[in-house]
Amino acid sequence: MQTKINNLVNERLLSLDFFRGATMFLLVAEFTRLYVYFRAPELEGTLLYFLGHQFKHPDWIGITFWDCIHPFFVFIVGVAMPFSFAKRKEHGETQKQMFQHTLKRSSLLLLFGWIIVCFDNGKIVVSFLNVLCSIAFWYLIAYLLMNTQVWMQISISFVLILISELLYRFFPVDGFNQAFVMGHNFGEWIDIHLNMVNSGHWSFFNKVPSTAHIIWGVLTGKLLLDNKRSLKQKAILLFTCGVVMLMLGVGLSYFTPFIKRMASSSWVFFSGGAAFVVFAFCFWLIDIKKYRKGIHLFNIVGMNPPFIYIFVSLGGAKFVTNIVKPFFTSILGWTNELTSNIVISLTTLILLWYVCYWLYKKNIFIKL
Repeated sequence: MQTKINNLVNERLLSLDFFRGATMFLLVAEFTRLYVYFRAPELEGTLLYFLGHQFKHPDWIGITFWDCIHPFFVFIVGVAMPFSFAKRKEHGETQKQMFQHTLKRSSLLLLFGWIIVCFDNGKIVVSFLNVLCSIAFWYLIAYLLMNTQVWMQISISFVLILISELLYRFFPVDGFNQAFVMGHNFGEWIDIHLNMVNSGHWSFFNKVPSTAHIIWGVLTGKLLLDNKRSLKQKAILLFTCGVVMLMLGVGLSYFTPFIKRMASSSWVFFSGGAAFVVFAFCFWLIDIKKYRKGIHLFNIVGMNPPFIYIFVSLGGAKFVTNIVKPFFTSILGWTNELTSNIVISLTTLILLWYVCYWLYKKNIFIKL
């Protein structure tokens, strides 16, 4: 039977909450050092060791599951935008007010991202190599494009990827004309001139092609709000787009390797395709098939994403670990150090989840 067409503007999109919450949960887990312990030599050959390496970026060329986490979150931000602004419009906000809100939110994201960068460096630095700083840039761009025609948004996303590809391949400056060689490419040249050089070779310019992820998210949100298609048709379309992008990414990887640190075209398409496929599955399972069992555990984390990310980034995870560690070190003295560390990390993760749960129960939702 044809799935009933629904207007989702005033409904909670539980699949999006779940996708956002699960993504944030995995990000928070990184701050507990859980994945580092999974990669311990003692666990080599086990499933945990394999997972540990999937939750780690390659040194340069290659792709892992962890390379898709950042695109997932950016895609999620994009999906939520049409819902958010549709509600604001229903409440009578003008275009001027919505633009002012966008500027305010982008400014706050940039500010908190910069604060986190300074905290990590232990001093005030002029650097914006942080996920919140990136989202600040993408959020503003996505808003400015949100009301343009679909073909225009798709074209702009592809053009941004193409521009990056061409600049890397044909940049003429000696020493920086080796497109896919670490430290000898266009992105490194940009970083040197912007004083953004870093040991991980994360190019500041990667924000340009990665803009595609939030544009594709916005298009997904607008599709979900369009009552011309059934929910089932929307899920199929999203899944199909994802599969096509995955195939395109794999095909391009034979010519342009997967390199997240410079946001190579193959990586942008593959990670974007993964976001489409995962969200389409969540949408089908949760919002169409109405599967609800256990999803609330992750949805709770997805209710306060800015708070929990800023909290752990500014030492919150370490603070909780320092409280937990003395007790478990004593209790688990009979085990080896690795087992003790894994238990401490898991306990820290549970307590951080409980912080989100407490906020949820108190109806405290911190937004930027």
